[in-house]
Amino acid sequence: MMAIPLVGALALLVPANRFLRTDTAVRVFGTAVSGATLLVAISAAAAFDFGATSRMQLEVDREWVPAIALRFHLGVDGISLPLVVLTALLTFLCFLYTLRHPPEGGRIRLLTALLLVLEIGLIGTFVALDLVLFFVFFETVLIPMYVVIMLWGGKGRRAAATKFILYTLLGSGLLLAGMLLVGAKAGTLDMTELAARHGSGLSRGLQVTAFALMGLGFAVKAPMWPLHTWLPDAHTEAPTVGSVLLAGVLLKMGTYGLIRVALPLAPDGAEFWAPWLGLLAVIGIIYGALACLAQRDLKRMIAYSSVGHMGFVLLGIATLTPVGVNAALFGNIAHGLITSLLFFLAGSVKERWGTADMNALGGGMLGTSPRLASILTFASVASLGLPGLAGFWGEMLALLGAYRPHADLPRETFVTFMAVAALGAVLTAAYFLRMLSKLTHGPRGGTSPGGVPAAGPARPGSPAAVSVQEYAAWVPLIALTLLVGLWPKTLLDVTTEPVRALFGGG
Repeated sequence: MMAIPLVGALALLVPANRFLRTDTAVRVFGTAVSGATLLVAISAAAAFDFGATSRMQLEVDREWVPAIALRFHLGVDGISLPLVVLTALLTFLCFLYTLRHPPEGGRIRLLTALLLVLEIGLIGTFVALDLVLFFVFFETVLIPMYVVIMLWGGKGRRAAATKFILYTLLGSGLLLAGMLLVGAKAGTLDMTELAARHGSGLSRGLQVTAFALMGLGFAVKAPMWPLHTWLPDAHTEAPTVGSVLLAGVLLKMGTYGLIRVALPLAPDGAEFWAPWLGLLAVIGIIYGALACLAQRDLKRMIAYSSVGHMGFVLLGIATLTPVGVNAALFGNIAHGLITSLLFFLAGSVKERWGTADMNALGGGMLGTSPRLASILTFASVASLGLPGLAGFWGEMLALLGAYRPHADLPRETFVTFMAVAALGAVLTAAYFLRMLSKLTHGPRGGTSPGGVPAAGPARPGSPAAVSVQEYAAWVPLIALTLLVGLWPKTLLDVTTEPVRALFGGG
């Protein structure tokens, strides 16, 4: 899966006068390479033994730097497999989307190469089983996303890209310090061996310190309040494909790292910091919802919604229970599917009408572009947690986990967190329904970006029909949102056994 996009990215270094001379040919090439990667991901899922999801499978284990005992160790289990497939799927859908809707700014050859390198880093993060290798892949993601925002973003792209790289580099420094602290004391960097020890041989003080360092590093990526401030700017300014991958996969690196690395390596530290993690999670849920209610820009509203949704994921992790961690893993996938769809739709709206300002867009989209408006309505009600759709289960299970947290955690505190988070779920419904009332319903019209009532229709002319490429990008996400929502067992059966193993349950 990583070799194919690597070869594809290297092939794009060949001068254009010798290989793939037109932008169209480059876009088709990128789609073909990402499609081949997706086929390998699907074949890996087909070869996976779902009767032993807690066991690392499809492993590659080679010497890497023998002098310091580093190994090129890769593998998947029930925790990482869904994220690997999601990464491959979203990358392919982004390339499909660019076949007809490339971002403004040209340089398609460079964009294609960067997206392929980004895919390598994302997949590598989810399959790495050596701490240093994990960190290498974790960092590989930063530069491609920085350049994508910087070169193809909106008017505020420079400030957004700079804030993104500064926050994530700071978090990465803390993360590396925490992982090396554990590895040096434990005498190994192998993640499977360290997880099997469940912190044995490490003092409580060291675990508390290591979890704080690693937790802060992962929290920046999650993003956890108050370390989230890079996210709205990055989402708002990034091109559509950048926003999709940022929301759909990059945010999951933080919560995945907490589950894969921080929890099993420093369980005593996790127990010490869990109430604080839960507190920051519920603050993020409420803050994200209130911030959404104050937004006028559609992309910025969706960006702030991610702060709230990822707050539910962090709350599930903070409970330190199999139910809560399963909720976090389920919420990761649900958020990846639904929010990616929302950003695809926001990109389509902005492309047609030249703005994402909800006041300027006005209402009546169901009359002027019924298919686009209908799918936007579906994605919104999925994101607000309507039962029967994917967004419901992660939030509901996170609340259940908070109602019955780990026995060593203060139950009254977590029940309070549950009540506050439930209020956040109500506010989530409020801001999505407000957005739909502004855009899809009511008479056609609006105000200018400066707030002045529009003299005529806010959206002149007939919007372009939905393209085949847009449908191709949207339909798989819609289908999976329905599948996972109606049959949550499809995901929970994959994650339950390895989550129990995290807590020493075999």
